[in-house]
Amino acid sequence: MLHLSPLRLRCCTIALLALSSGLALQAQKKASKPAPKPAAHPAASGAHPATVAHGPTTGGVHPTTASHPLAARGPMSHPGPARDREVRTANGGAVRMRPNGRPADFHDPGRGMDIHHNLAGGGRRISVERADHSRLVYERGRAGYIAHPYSFHGHEFARRVYYFHGRAYNRFYNPYFFHGVHFEVYAPYRFYSVGFYGWAYHPWLRPVPYAWGFGVNPWYGYYGGYFTPYPVYASPALWLTDYMISQSLEANYEAAAAAGPPPPLGADVSPLSPDVKQMVADEVQRQLALENSEAQLNMQGQAPDPNSSSIARQLSDGQVHSFVAGAEVDVVDTTTGQECAVTDGDVLQLTTPPAADASEAMLTVMSSKGGNECRKMAVVNVPLEDLQEMQNHMRETLDQGLADLQTKQGKGGLPTAPPSAMAAPVDAAFTQGAPAPEPGGEQELLAESKQADQSEQELTSATASGPSAAAATDTPPPPAPAAPPASINITPGQSIADVKAALGEPTRIVNLGTKSIYVYKDMKITFISGKVSDIQ
Repeated sequence: MLHLSPLRLRCCTIALLALSSGLALQAQKKASKPAPKPAAHPAASGAHPATVAHGPTTGGVHPTTASHPLAARGPMSHPGPARDREVRTANGGAVRMRPNGRPADFHDPGRGMDIHHNLAGGGRRISVERADHSRLVYERGRAGYIAHPYSFHGHEFARRVYYFHGRAYNRFYNPYFFHGVHFEVYAPYRFYSVGFYGWAYHPWLRPVPYAWGFGVNPWYGYYGGYFTPYPVYASPALWLTDYMISQSLEANYEAAAAAGPPPPLGADVSPLSPDVKQMVADEVQRQLALENSEAQLNMQGQAPDPNSSSIARQLSDGQVHSFVAGAEVDVVDTTTGQECAVTDGDVLQLTTPPAADASEAMLTVMSSKGGNECRKMAVVNVPLEDLQEMQNHMRETLDQGLADLQTKQGKGGLPTAPPSAMAAPVDAAFTQGAPAPEPGGEQELLAESKQADQSEQELTSATASGPSAAAATDTPPPPAPAAPPASINITPGQSIADVKAALGEPTRIVNLGTKSIYVYKDMKITFISGKVSDIQ
């Protein structure tokens, strides 16, 4: 075991403080400017937040392809897959059906309710917008929540009280507008010392073995072909990466098991590779630097800037970013036009920011559990609100992991943290103004589940009384990019600039650390350290 003299220990501590403070300054310099707010919040007019105004109707149901969103948020605020069939009712309700005849979404404006049936896991997500601007979200087998807005020192916040297995806990969010849409970004409710963030950011002096003890858990055996934790860790970021992925997979398994034993994973699993986990670890480090900068703001009595803490920054800083799904999100494969799912623990990569007026971003799927999940390397359209929730999931789980890391330091093989890293965390100032949790919140969520059953029955009955068939409207696929001239030769050793000069811009780019893959219509070119290493 390595022993440090008191003098050397003090020097190391000072170095950690300096390095971590530098991270805070760097994160602050990269903060984007606050985005201008739109003229009015969707609820400012007094209309129910989940109701979208429609023109006059003559009664009956109206099979249609939606030309405008029905809901303020969620799947019904976006067009469905091309072959889905949507039927609307006279009172503004709607049902969206998948090609196999099963329901995908229900919109009930009278109840302020939207219901989404998951493609892969068989779960059902219920969202309710209430007249007081509070929101309820419930899904069987997962933590549901009731969210209330509040103000602290002139800043708007939202407090979500999560309920699961008889336990209630708070999480806090900072509302902001981006691309004209209302989002909520996670706001850490406690902050650690500068020394702790510095210790958690930098590699350990030497790799350390660590045993998680996952073997006794059913989820671990179930996902054994998809996820393998490292036996040895060179840095806290890699340890936190495995912590986050394991927590995500456990939640996914519990949600699936709530409806019965999950079916075995198929043979088409694309497991998490070391390269992909390193991508996630790099993102963990960025989030640590961000939280360190927010901790400094909290010490100065300032609230975190949502434009700096959210995906607004990730979509504008020119860097490649990785996201880990924290719930099932059903998306559309841009190549096939088919719906597919990403679920807890799947990793997606963002290489190109969306257009300024886009409500979705294109990401590449870097791992897949097979079945109805999106295939590895598929490029999918992810709604921006779902992308924000993925970032929220990463930061929420990262905070849980930091608490575990501080508690377990010096145990089970983990290095002992320096004294500067052991100060107790302090609560964020904005948590003081949060409203008290509602009594009976968990029962209220269960009651909404029963209301959702009734809503589905009523909407199904209303749409069944209309025209018996509604033709699906297929969206023509985008034109294929032009093929490169046949006379052009690409050879190993050429640079990225050489390839671009010969073939133009690729249709997509996948970055894997020192390795990158450029995908063209008729070929895939792999670069290592900027030089062509393989051509397919």
